[in-house]
Amino acid sequence: MASSELQKRAIYFLGFVALLTAVLIFFPSDETIFSYTATQLGLQVLADGSLATLAGQKPTMMGDTTISLVVNVLRIVKILLWMTVVVTIVRFVFYSITKALYRNGAPGEVSSLLQTVISVIIYIVSFFIIFQTQFPGVQLAPLFTGSTIIGIVVGLALQDTLGNLFAGLALQADQPFQVGDVVIISGRGEGVVEMVSWRGVKIRTFQNKLLVISNSVLGKETIEVAPKDNLNAKAVFFNTLYSHSPTRTIQFVREAVRQVDNVSKKMRPVVRIRNLGDNGIDFEVKYWLDDYTIQHDTDALIRQRIWYVFQREKIDFAYPTRTLHIEPKPVEAAPDEVVNNIAEHLNRIPIFNPLSDEEIERLANASTSRVYAPGEAIVRAGQVGNSMFVIIRGSVKVQITENDYQKTVNTLAEDDFFGEMSLLTGEPRSASVIAIVETQVLRIDKNGLKPILEANPELVGVISELIEERKMALTKEVAKSDELEISPKKGAITSIRKFFGLQ
Repeated sequence: MASSELQKRAIYFLGFVALLTAVLIFFPSDETIFSYTATQLGLQVLADGSLATLAGQKPTMMGDTTISLVVNVLRIVKILLWMTVVVTIVRFVFYSITKALYRNGAPGEVSSLLQTVISVIIYIVSFFIIFQTQFPGVQLAPLFTGSTIIGIVVGLALQDTLGNLFAGLALQADQPFQVGDVVIISGRGEGVVEMVSWRGVKIRTFQNKLLVISNSVLGKETIEVAPKDNLNAKAVFFNTLYSHSPTRTIQFVREAVRQVDNVSKKMRPVVRIRNLGDNGIDFEVKYWLDDYTIQHDTDALIRQRIWYVFQREKIDFAYPTRTLHIEPKPVEAAPDEVVNNIAEHLNRIPIFNPLSDEEIERLANASTSRVYAPGEAIVRAGQVGNSMFVIIRGSVKVQITENDYQKTVNTLAEDDFFGEMSLLTGEPRSASVIAIVETQVLRIDKNGLKPILEANPELVGVISELIEERKMALTKEVAKSDELEISPKKGAITSIRKFFGLQ
């Protein structure tokens, strides 16, 4: 389609230029026009080129003026014809170049402006050349001098306009933003770029108003650009009370944000703790938009979804300190109920099977509950310890260092335990234990177990046998996985008595 249109224009161009050229070729010369006009006025041209009447007398002034006027008018017609040829050639050449360079779209503002400037320069130079061929006796130097003075005056009068022009050329060359991009101009507003020209930029604000800024002013401003073909990020902030689990909150909010329209599926939303504030935990939701021009609508929808998630999951927003918020005191479990719950978990631990119910209850009273975040280390390899841990809820992974790499050798869940050798013998931790999810553990230390062993020394022998059996089983499992044969250590009863100071 474009090729056929270019061919059609080329035919029209060649025909028109050929016609004008033929007219100029067969156009009568100045001498012919001069002689013909003199004959029509009853005059004759002498050998030296002067005019005289048929009687040989000097012609009247009117005759000379009439002949000069006719000749000059015809010269001007020739100038116009030549300029028509030049304009036709220039326009066709630029049309062909534009079609070749911009086959899939319209030329940019800078291309159109550059084309206009070059065309004007060619027209001016061509005019002066053609003019000099027709009027060689006319001196153009005074005209240039006068034009310079006029140019200075006009330049001062059009200082702002020229400033916009050159600033527009700089913006068009750099192209910091395109039509359809969202821009934020400090102190002036934000919106969607609707038009970029050599004079200024038109921006449609989010209040549906039109903001027009000249290029000379825009070139001095700091501009924040959100390109239309880019995944641009936004952030929404909220907070919760300290009594709510951050891991649980992050999980629910992230899933809610992912389902919101206009939130890009290419990037996973990020929900993270922004600050531990005076009133509660401050969170930030970072997400990426498919269409940045409706960012405010998307922000509002995300805040709405967060509110509904909090209502469903019984999560409370943090109230400002200036607001008096009175809430009913949460019903706490009775101390006996807490101890019984801990004792129930301890009864499931094999090494505490020899203990009586009374001793289990004493150990439960001496134990403490702790909660660890996902990825947080509960114990680290090589640390000196005197406590063990029982998992109440959650799960952990046991890691050892192998060739500068943390290798996971086991995973433990609810009612599993670890660290018993450090509790009973004071040995350094042989492995690191990392929480996989939010994990609650029960910590049993030396001071809680020592009174029980002192009151019942026979328990040392029974517990030491259970420890030896557990170490043997774990050692065989490790040896099997590593294809090595490892012998367990003996003498656990001696180590226990020595560590607790028992006779």
